[in-house]
Amino acid sequence: MFIMMGINSQSKALDFHQMVVCESCGGYGRYMVFVTYTVFSLFFIPLFKWNKQYFVQMSCCDSVYQLDPDIGKQIERKENVQIKSDNLTLVKKSNKSYNCPQCGYILNSEFEYCPKCGTKL
Repeated sequence: MFIMMGINSQSKALDFHQMVVCESCGGYGRYMVFVTYTVFSLFFIPLFKWNKQYFVQMSCCDSVYQLDPDIGKQIERKENVQIKSDNLTLVKKSNKSYNCPQCGYILNSEFEYCPKCGTKL
């Protein structure tokens, strides 16, 4: 008899929309919430899920925060929830954007010149 089973990690984006001013870059963006978990599958059918963790990724700078599990479960159940900054723990701060050394304008890493003051970067 041939039995196929396996254990692997998966992630799933959750349907959640909340616009905020990012604490990492100061830009205007939205929270993109996703859940990661480990799953045991038998014949490609998921049977058990464990080690669920909820994360928030910022749309403006790609910084990643770990979300309070209770809030994550409420989002997964499609309850009306507002994420507050005390529900988040910084995991990875993105270096996608930075400030102009001359005027302080928020820049992307692709810029060669500051669009506000014209300083060569």
